[in-house]
Amino acid sequence: MARTALTHGPRLVAVALVAALVPGCAVGPNYSRPEMPAPPPAHRFFEGEAQAESLADVPWWEVIKDPQLHALIREAIASNLDLRTATARVAEARAQYGIARSFLFPQVGISGGYTAEQVSRLSEPSQGTVTGKTYQNYTAGIPISWEIDLFGRIRREKESAFAAYLATEEGRRAALITLVADVASTYLFLRELDLQLEVARRTVQTNEETVVYYKNRLQGGVSNRLEVDRAVGNRARTAVVIPDLERQIAVAEHALCLLLGRPPGPIVRAGVLTDADVAPQVPVGLPAALLERRPDVLAAEQLLIASNANVGAAKALFFPTISLTGILGTISGDFSNLLKAESNIWQVSPSLFAPLFQGGRIRRNYDAAKARFEGSVAQYQKAALNSYREVANALVSVKKLGESRLELEHGVVALKDAAELSRSRYDTGLANYLEILNADQQLFDQELQLAQVRGEEVRAFVELYRALGGGWQPEPTPGATPPPN
Repeated sequence: MARTALTHGPRLVAVALVAALVPGCAVGPNYSRPEMPAPPPAHRFFEGEAQAESLADVPWWEVIKDPQLHALIREAIASNLDLRTATARVAEARAQYGIARSFLFPQVGISGGYTAEQVSRLSEPSQGTVTGKTYQNYTAGIPISWEIDLFGRIRREKESAFAAYLATEEGRRAALITLVADVASTYLFLRELDLQLEVARRTVQTNEETVVYYKNRLQGGVSNRLEVDRAVGNRARTAVVIPDLERQIAVAEHALCLLLGRPPGPIVRAGVLTDADVAPQVPVGLPAALLERRPDVLAAEQLLIASNANVGAAKALFFPTISLTGILGTISGDFSNLLKAESNIWQVSPSLFAPLFQGGRIRRNYDAAKARFEGSVAQYQKAALNSYREVANALVSVKKLGESRLELEHGVVALKDAAELSRSRYDTGLANYLEILNADQQLFDQELQLAQVRGEEVRAFVELYRALGGGWQPEPTPGATPPPN
């Protein structure tokens, strides 16, 4: 009889394990997307009927065709420390998901040991008839433990961990989009400053020629000291802008170097902004598509899914926990007999634990999980509303800055003509030197403003690209087919 039980022991363990594989019901609510704020029928400030085609579908290397900018973005993707941190978070979340998933399976180990024991001959019952007073045993076995997920707590925790992993992946995409946009925006800001610096240096050169002109007239007795002093003051007014622009350029270069993961230093760029860099007219896409394209919205939904699963896991704590432990091995007083059939042992120990009184801990834990879920719903809805807001802001910026740029371009053309006319009128005695100084000052101020608005318009175009959720596609290798949009 004993040998029969020993023979069927492993089979009983296998039967118990197979029975535990039968899944139970996972308590708690299954996820369903909550009611979302209705998207606007069309993008505000966007003229015409919205089309499904979107700027966000265009790969980042085709948005602004500047080879130097492309090289900087490639360097940033390879070396940016924030992106590396986001990638590490993805790897960590993937590992955490693997840990949560592992609890669905039996925990199997291997054990071995040696024990020695001395017995008392004076104990009751008496051991006086025993010839020896010491014993020793060698043991080896395979212990198995398994919590049977009858009510789905472990499955809900696995679901939560998987959603958290997907959220970090969307977070990495968001970090990549932000990085591409930040590099492009900072680079374009540098080119804007280069244009302003070029305008300032050109204007200073003109002012210096004006100072020399008045000084020569003063020496010739046809001018006065006031004209010279006003010309010198006007030159200083222009020249003081140059050091400040050079300071801003250095600060912006250092900021871009940090994005590139390199020490502070100069940044090579294509040159000053030109009319060719002005943002083109581009398709925006349907507003509702933002919820499926924006990685921050997708990440917020995955966190919502994780919170929903955590509610189920908290609810499962109200139900009994069923565990199965066992061991299959051998025990022998002689090491050489450890592998003989007579030394085999097995043990199966099912156990059940049902909570009766926890001082309200399980209830409060469940309430906290539901509260976190409600907070996640609000964050998801806020992310959706924020996506609409950012696109609307970027669109109005592109539109209105474009209108401002056109007006400033007309003004610069008119003021250049006014500066030339004022000099002709001065030479013929029809105007005084104040007309020349005023025309030069107005032209300089408006040229600087035009350079600034032109740069802001192009950067608003980059911000629109980011707000639409574009920029995440990896750049193809040379000669390879670009990835599908």
